[in-house]
Amino acid sequence: MLGDMTLNSVQITVEGYGTLQAQEGERLVLALERGGVDILHRCGGVARCTTCRVQFTAGEPSTMSLAEHDKLAEKELLGQVRLSCQIVCRGEMGLTPLQTVRSSGLEAGKTPAEEIQPEPEWMPRETVD
Repeated sequence: MLGDMTLNSVQITVEGYGTLQAQEGERLVLALERGGVDILHRCGGVARCTTCRVQFTAGEPSTMSLAEHDKLAEKELLGQVRLSCQIVCRGEMGLTPLQTVRSSGLEAGKTPAEEIQPEPEWMPRETVD
């Protein structure tokens, strides 16, 4: 478990890694890295490569960015996985990282910015299936 819980922290249970604390509103990809998950983000967290894919077991966000939608649709992954670089931590989550440095042998990639990039246009997840 990472750090002390604060009023604004949320709990993320990551298969194979345990439970970590994230700050509400933090980018999921950054929270995972800070918590010791060696998640890939080869494009630097801008929804271009899909290497930061996760599968949710609990607490999947009900919205997604248009950039995430378009990239997942292009790769025919819509409704199957989510991009951790395009998700903001809200509430408790459970997930499995699908590509890590350890499992792929690749370098993680450029560190993503603190804010979601590109500037997100949010849409309900239910409309993308």
